Order: sequence, then C-alpha cells, then structure tokens
Amino acid sequence: MKICIIGQGYIGLPTAALFAMHNCEVVGVDINEKIIENLNKGKVHIEEPGIENIIKNSVKKGLYHASLSPEKADAFMITVPTPYLEESYKCDLNYVLNACESIIPFLEKGNTVIIESTIAPMSTDNYIKPLFEKAGFEIGKDLYLAHCPERVLPGKMIEELIHNDRIIGGITPKCSKKASEIYKKFVEGNLMETEAKTAEMSKCMENTFRDVNIALANELTKICSEIGVNALDVIEMSNKHPRVNIHSPGPGVGGHCLAVDPYFIYAEAPDTAKLIKLSRDINNSMPEFVVEKTKKLVPNKNSKIAILGVAYKGNTGDTRESPALKIISLLKDEGYEIAIHDPHIDNPDYLSLDDVISDASLILVLSDHNEFKNLNYEIINEKMKNPVIFDTKSVISYIPDNVKLINYGNLSEID
Repeated sequence: MKICIIGQGYIGLPTAALFAMHNCEVVGVDINEKIIENLNKGKVHIEEPGIENIIKNSVKKGLYHASLSPEKADAFMITVPTPYLEESYKCDLNYVLNACESIIPFLEKGNTVIIESTIAPMSTDNYIKPLFEKAGFEIGKDLYLAHCPERVLPGKMIEELIHNDRIIGGITPKCSKKASEIYKKFVEGNLMETEAKTAEMSKCMENTFRDVNIALANELTKICSEIGVNALDVIEMSNKHPRVNIHSPGPGVGGHCLAVDPYFIYAEAPDTAKLIKLSRDINNSMPEFVVEKTKKLVPNKNSKIAILGVAYKGNTGDTRESPALKIISLLKDEGYEIAIHDPHIDNPDYLSLDDVISDASLILVLSDHNEFKNLNYEIINEKMKNPVIFDTKSVISYIPDNVKLINYGNLSEID
C-alpha cells in the first residue's frame, strides 16, 4: 500500500514513520524545502524519541521519501495545521482545503482520503466533501472520505499512535470501513467507527474537557493566592477522593490542541458554549497573573530575570501557543532584562544555564523539563546574590535552605 501524507510536522511525520515501519510505501509532502531536503537524508526537525531512527531506516529501505508535491497513492492523509480566526474564533480551514485541492490531480477511483487535522464539527460534511464532489467523485462509492483525529502525547508519540484507540469518522459506513483498514496496518488499539461529525466533535471535546479542568485549577490558584491557602495542597488532598481529579495549574495553556480546539466548538454555538469560552479566558489570563506576581517578587524593573523553559510541554522543543512566549513579551514590555535557557530548543539567542542565572534577581520556571527538577544549587548560590525561584510548573521538589522557592502553593507570601 502506498500512502501520501500531506504535512510533515508533529503529527504527519510520526504517522508517516509508523506506516513506513510497517512496510507501507510512504511519501511525506511538505511545503518547506529545507525540511524535505533533510528528511530525504534521514534528518528530522522535531524532537520525538525514536522517530529519527525510523525515518533513517525507512529512507535506506526505500519505504519513505519526502516531496514538495503529492504523488499518486492508495490513500491520502491530511495533517496540516488548523488555527482559529481571531475575529470569530472559527476554525481556519484554509490549510486543509488547500491540501485537499493539492491532491485532487492525483486521486483515482477507489482511493481513501483521511483528514487527521483537528477541525470544527461539520467541516468534513459542509466543506471538504463538496470539494471532492465538485471534482467529480462520489463519496462512499468511488472515493472514501473520513475524519480520523489523532490522540497523541508529545514524547510518547510512537507508543500512543500504536496503542491508543482511534476514532474513525466516515462520511458513510463504507468510508469508515476503508479508513479502518488503513489504520490496521499499525494501530493495536480499538478502531471506533462512527460518523465524521461525531469524530470531529469528539476530538474537539477531548481537548475542551482538559482545557476546562485546567481552567478550574488555575482559578483555584488565583483564589487561594487571595485568601492565603496552599492551592497545591488543596489539589493533592482533593484528588484523594476516588472520583475527583483536579488538573495541574500552570502559567497558561499551550500547544496546538488545548489552546485552540475549544474555540472551534465555541464558534459554532457562541450563545450556548459559555463555560468553554470562560475557561479559555481564564487560561489566557494566566500569563498576566504570572507577570503580576513576578513584579511583586522583583519590584526593580531594571533587574534581570532568568527564564527556564519556553516549550509548552516538558521534555520537548514544542513552543506552539506556549504561554511562556506571552510572559516573556510582557516582562520585556515592563522593562526587565530577560535571559532565556531551554535545553530542548535550538535558538542562538538562548543561553547556557550558567549565563542565564548569572546576576539574575529571579529564576522563573515556565517549562517542566526534567533538567529543571534537580538544579545545581551550588552554581545558583555562586551566580545569584539572593537566590529566588518562581516555579509556575511545580517541577521543583527540593531546594536548600538558602534558596527561596515560590510556587502556586505559597503565592500568598508575596502579596
């Protein structure tokens, strides 16, 4: 089986790797010439365990190659980004529709087209299906169309792509069946066949559930800060209840899923989806909350602040929608000198840990990388006059007596 995957980013590339690993012929399509060039040399551009070795081996075996344009295949997958339109919060389908149009000249009767990109409910029925019908295909008879959203955790993509259950949302039952046959190449989880619109809403709702629960934890943090209660202790104690699972608070919500997908639901029913929108507003307010607390910790705006971590997700280099970027921008606007260290991001402007903390008035932890769990306090004491750490990710469990740690449990101490 030959599979053409449009988009070689955080979802498209791991998916391509697994199909190739299971002896499918795969062509990975992307518009970035440098990415294509590197992929054909076996070099990957995302940090994800195991992916580079699979791509290298697949290139050598002739099972994978990258291209700037689609090719004829048995199945086509669309894995391009879907941002939201800021003025309306609606799902911006332009990338998806353009990708669909790009494969039309290569489609043949009997092909299967799968949309993996997260899209708003009814997008496949109302916008994508008519595009292929206009090209002369009858969906469910000579072209099989389905929406099959991914469910993966960065850092564990191979494991989760293989073992997680998958939602297979076909325009017709035959479309679902055809898409299921493709995923059976490597998916060991259950393949749950349903309608495209149900798959679309399910994917959006999975991420909305998490976003709403994080908003609850973030709002709890703000309340506890005001009244002098340890929010982290409250969450730990509450979660001892067998039916309670309060999520972890943080500096905001990042990533292309949680920070975006709830808007797709809200935009379809803005007068009804009040809780969803309020949760988005709460999570979007967290960078300002962090900055206000930072200003109390460091009143002198001529001071240097050491930023540890820009990635939204620990142990990855993924900065999509990262709240750290907003926090850094706000602190710069306030006049602070900002120095940044992130061991998972290759950026010439980012510094070593030693250089970042040298003469800093505050260490501000914005990512939960493993490297930050056990900091070198000898160097911190040597480089900082009065070491203070503000840990917004609750990643640090131990500090010596001469280092002050502020986290979401003792915020009231600085008010």
